[in-house]
Amino acid sequence: MIQELHHIGIAVRSLDEALPRWVDGLGLRLEGVEEVPTERVKVAMLYAGQTRIELLEPTSEDSPIAKFIDKRGPGVHHLALKVGDTGETIRVLTEHGAPMLDETPRPGAHDTKVAFVHPKWLGGVLAEIVQDPEEAHS
Repeated sequence: MIQELHHIGIAVRSLDEALPRWVDGLGLRLEGVEEVPTERVKVAMLYAGQTRIELLEPTSEDSPIAKFIDKRGPGVHHLALKVGDTGETIRVLTEHGAPMLDETPRPGAHDTKVAFVHPKWLGGVLAEIVQDPEEAHS
C-alpha cells in the first residue's frame, strides 16, 4: 500500500528566511514554490538527491501550520507517504483503526491528492498519504 517516503514536511515561519539556508547553505535544489489557499500555506518543494523536503510557511494566523508553530515552534511537521490511491488507502487505514483527519482525499500541493492520519495513531507522528497526479489516471 505504501510505495515510498514521498516527502518530509517542515514548518517554517518564513520561506524568505529559510530558503537561503536550505538552497544556498545545504545545496538542495528548489523545485518550486506555490500557495495552497485551502490550507492557508505557501509551500516550497526541495530535493536532496531523490528525497523531497517540503517547507511550509503559514499564510494566515489561523492556518494549521501557524497553530503548529505557535504550539511547538518551527521544525518537522509531518512525514508524507506515497500511495497509488488515496481513497483506497483511507479505507484500509480506517479498517485498521487509524483515526483519519480526512475522510476523503483533498487537493494538496503540486496537484496531489492527500489525506492525514491523526498523530496519536503513530505515536505522535503526523502522517500524510499522498497520491501523485500521474497516479490519478491509473
